Amino acid sequence: MAGAALRVAGRQLSQRSGSGVPILLRQMFEPKSCTYTYLLGDRESREAILIDPVLETAPRDAQLVKELGLRLLYAVNTHCHADHITGSGVLRSLLPGCQSVISRLSGAQADLHIEDGDSIHFGRFALETRASPGHTPGCVTFVLNDHSMAFTGDALLIRGCGRTDFQQGCAKTLYHSVHEKIFTLPGDCLIYPAHDYHGLTVSTVEEERTLNPRLTLSCEEFVKVMDNLNLPKPQQIATCPADRKGSAQSAQGSTPKPETVRGPR
Repeated sequence: MAGAALRVAGRQLSQRSGSGVPILLRQMFEPKSCTYTYLLGDRESREAILIDPVLETAPRDAQLVKELGLRLLYAVNTHCHADHITGSGVLRSLLPGCQSVISRLSGAQADLHIEDGDSIHFGRFALETRASPGHTPGCVTFVLNDHSMAFTGDALLIRGCGRTDFQQGCAKTLYHSVHEKIFTLPGDCLIYPAHDYHGLTVSTVEEERTLNPRLTLSCEEFVKVMDNLNLPKPQQIATCPADRKGSAQSAQGSTPKPETVRGPR
């Protein structure tokens, strides 16, 4: 790979910008829904994005963006969440110029709707959008342009995966999404999920390909396991309709799908 080597989370990665300045990455936690929010920034241009912000912790995220001297271009959602309301709308108010982003297939409102193959640019970096439905029809995974890290939402968790028993979920679809869109990444690609309930923060593609107790099964066995989880509904399941509106809140009119989503220059 082109570009200088850099160290992120203790693993050797590379970037294609040709600059030795690494990406800025902060992982933040919301304890009620056990949700991870990720702040990614370009240390040179100061452009940044947030992945999966939560309503209650949006002020915290906005404060961190300001403290680090960043300019937030996008508040990006991996999918429409059933266990919390997105903080995208609040962030648009607290940080003027920030736009909300979500998959068109999610059915949620947003400033920008993305589809499989679209790229979200911030400074020298970009996130590739990979459709990974199954937990919900609108789930996506965001992959850094050098394939060194992937933000998998609820599609792939550390030693687990998102449930498929509501929100139009489908176990067979999820199985193929993970195996075809995530497990095809390099083995040392870091996996950053939207949730963890056991205190774990990061995994790798190779770890999940070989150690994930659900996704190392055959597709038929996986479907059988997922169909018999018998999990209680999330405590905030009633907020899901609000989450569909909260992504953009005051967005006016429809926004055409960009082939490539870029920050203002």
